[in-house]
Amino acid sequence: MDKLLIEGGVALSGEVAISGAKNAALPLLCAALLSREPLTLTNVPDLNDIGTMLRLLQQMGVKTTREGNVVTLDASGLDNPVAPYEMVKTMRASILVLGPLVARCGEAKVSLPGGCAIGARPVDQHIKGLTAMGAQMSVEHGYVLARVPKLKGARLFTDMVTVTGTENLMMAACLAEGDTVIENAAREPEVVDLANCLVAMGAQISGAGTDVIRIRGVEKLHGATHRIMPDRIETGTYLCAAAVTGGDIRLTGTSASYLDAVIDKLMDAGCDIESSRDSIRIKAPARLNAVSLRTAPYPAFPTDMQAQFMAINAVASGTAIIRETIFENRFMHAVELIRLGADIRIDGNTAVIQGVDKLEGATVMATDLRASAGLVIAGLVARGETLIDRIYHLDRGYEQLEHKLSGLGAKVRRVK
Repeated sequence: MDKLLIEGGVALSGEVAISGAKNAALPLLCAALLSREPLTLTNVPDLNDIGTMLRLLQQMGVKTTREGNVVTLDASGLDNPVAPYEMVKTMRASILVLGPLVARCGEAKVSLPGGCAIGARPVDQHIKGLTAMGAQMSVEHGYVLARVPKLKGARLFTDMVTVTGTENLMMAACLAEGDTVIENAAREPEVVDLANCLVAMGAQISGAGTDVIRIRGVEKLHGATHRIMPDRIETGTYLCAAAVTGGDIRLTGTSASYLDAVIDKLMDAGCDIESSRDSIRIKAPARLNAVSLRTAPYPAFPTDMQAQFMAINAVASGTAIIRETIFENRFMHAVELIRLGADIRIDGNTAVIQGVDKLEGATVMATDLRASAGLVIAGLVARGETLIDRIYHLDRGYEQLEHKLSGLGAKVRRVK
């Protein structure tokens, strides 16, 4: 199992290109299931989760080709609307095939998904929505089963804001009969990116990016070409890496418009940030100021950036309070940061971080994708060597992390 070895103490400098967004790419790959014509996606990141999703679609009968960051999917031969446990046990996003399969095939058998162990992420909102659209839904032996002659448009209200739930129901509604309204919809930029692609394929969607999305069903969708948006969480992670090391870097192929809450906190911490249409530059002070935050659905502070900010607060001046409101088990990285010398106290969904003068390198273990990123950031500023175990989590969501960091001057290498 690969590990990451980091020798801390180097201020990052230079320029790095941001990859396409994992959380946009995964539902966009599933959107190909809705059409008999090819869908071409550009700016597709090279990640383990992307490879898993492509293999899942292939076993359903979808033809896929990849040249660099361009992927073309042809679902004209779709003949096996099944997502088996063996292929989806590591990836939460596999549930995103459910809506398109039911809409296109009238049936689906999808294993309950896996992914990071950061808390309960139930699929009941997906099931509730498809049931309201006329599907017969059941959960048997660990699989979600769905069957319907033809989905019908409906008024859907999700009990909680769910990104994958919104995306699944939006895709299903594209081929449903009549109009569908999704209330309490997720507003994330990745939802908007999916809607833009679906509209390019012939869907009739309005309201994406607000909490009410309206979809008028059409008989069929056609092929299209779509460029995947930049990864805002990767962007935020590199900004934090530069901030914690006192660095000065420029990120290209990305935009600050997706990251208002994160940018505001970094500026509060003392960073100087300049942004243009497709780049961001950050210049960090010698030591950051502690910044408190509370995670919440977009456009508030993203839960996927919480671990990274816990890491920078660990060496900031002052005390920070972090409240996690999205997942109930997303402070597992705190114990590992304490191994590096951080002063962190956990009380339920609240963490109190007292900044220390320095962290010391040690062996730590990644527990989930974003926790891994937090440990990398801590390792970049810790004295001596930090060895991060279980970095397969990182490979799920960060393209060529060690190469990009090395290009910014970091002393980091993969250990086989």
